[in-house]
Amino acid sequence: MAATEPAFVWTDRYKLGYERMDDTHRDFVEKVDALLRADDADLLARLDDFIAHADAHFGEEKEWMETTGFPAAGCHIDEHAAVMKSVHEVHALLSEDRSERALNATRSLARALIDWFPGHATYLDSALSAWMCKRVYGGKPVVFHRD
Repeated sequence: MAATEPAFVWTDRYKLGYERMDDTHRDFVEKVDALLRADDADLLARLDDFIAHADAHFGEEKEWMETTGFPAAGCHIDEHAAVMKSVHEVHALLSEDRSERALNATRSLARALIDWFPGHATYLDSALSAWMCKRVYGGKPVVFHRD
């Protein structure tokens, strides 16, 4: 059981100003939190949920980058691919058996995603958010962080 794991919760500090991206990021946080808190019996299902989310999430961002000529697309897409490579490796391990090793690897993945997300959002996604706001709304986003 992972009941003692700390929660991963959405906060305003993750807001970037492009609402579609912020909504998707809120879902990302919820999926990772569910993975972190899942009991052993539900862990594979929560990992499957995360993979479905991440495929859609990263695919949407890739489409935005490719269709708008985002200058830093290559680095951003490569980072998503590296994350998904790790996710699929852990999924394969957990799918094969529910050993303590596989369960621990999956929980470690959830913690690694928590560590990864803030930096990715701050450095790569914030640039994409500003880029998309400029194209959609004609200017950069203004974001107020309450916390």
